[in-house]
Amino acid sequence: FQAWLQQSVLDDRLAVLAGLYPIDSEFFTMDAAGVFLGPQYGTPADLAQTRGPSIFNNSAFGLRVRWNIDKNFYAMGAVLDGIPNDPARPKSTAIRFARGDGSFTIGEFGWLPEAGNDKFKGHAKAAIGLWGYSAKVNDQRDLDAVGNPVQRRQQGGYVLGERTLMRLGGQDDRFLTGFARYTWGDGNSTAVTNSLNLGAHLKGPFASRPDDIVGVAWTRAGMSQKWRDVQTVPADTKSGENALEITYRYAVTPWFAIQPNYQYLRNPGGGSAPNAKLIGVRLDLAL
Repeated sequence: FQAWLQQSVLDDRLAVLAGLYPIDSEFFTMDAAGVFLGPQYGTPADLAQTRGPSIFNNSAFGLRVRWNIDKNFYAMGAVLDGIPNDPARPKSTAIRFARGDGSFTIGEFGWLPEAGNDKFKGHAKAAIGLWGYSAKVNDQRDLDAVGNPVQRRQQGGYVLGERTLMRLGGQDDRFLTGFARYTWGDGNSTAVTNSLNLGAHLKGPFASRPDDIVGVAWTRAGMSQKWRDVQTVPADTKSGENALEITYRYAVTPWFAIQPNYQYLRNPGGGSAPNAKLIGVRLDLAL
């Protein structure tokens, strides 16, 4: 679902990429949150619900430029087709620029305080980003003077940080990391208008298990007031959905891991559905 070429120049300080490129491979990422199964720790819901972000597994053709300002700071931006692939042929992968697609633009500025420190093991990153579409979509509530939906551009942003907080047993490869991310969208055309992710990533919880990972995370997705207003029974909607996830990645061997997972959702989808529990397991095999 992706195919691209990249050329680096100026001693690898500047990199230009072109092709089918999913933005969730580099933008708004937190390595410490990668252990979790919940989709809310990948692409933010307020962005995922928009007209066509280029994310797994539906990427768009575009251009990405990354500039490593120095060893600790970077800036990157991307411009892509506003609608990935061909909506009329969802099972195919296509480069298609149709009238009305418009473009999608995203930019991120970040700080990697431990970059260049070969002895550091853990997580250390802070970043801020903005995104937006050039084409307009229908407002889900507001109407113009003749009764048609008002046309608006979708836009939003995010700020995130992750940092290793402590070492366990004086060992560099056993550590506790905390992470946080706040995201926002305009809320004019999507159900979710913002989200907050908080979590902890514990690697090597026991001296005898240095490769195991324990993860605990919580997310609140704020529901758009406009979305609530247009529901059949607005009073039955909630201001947000809360999700708790607990997981343990048990490294059986260097190439095989078993990961039990528990998730609890309060007010799923921001509606009146009963609270939900999910219990599962992920098998991780590296060939």
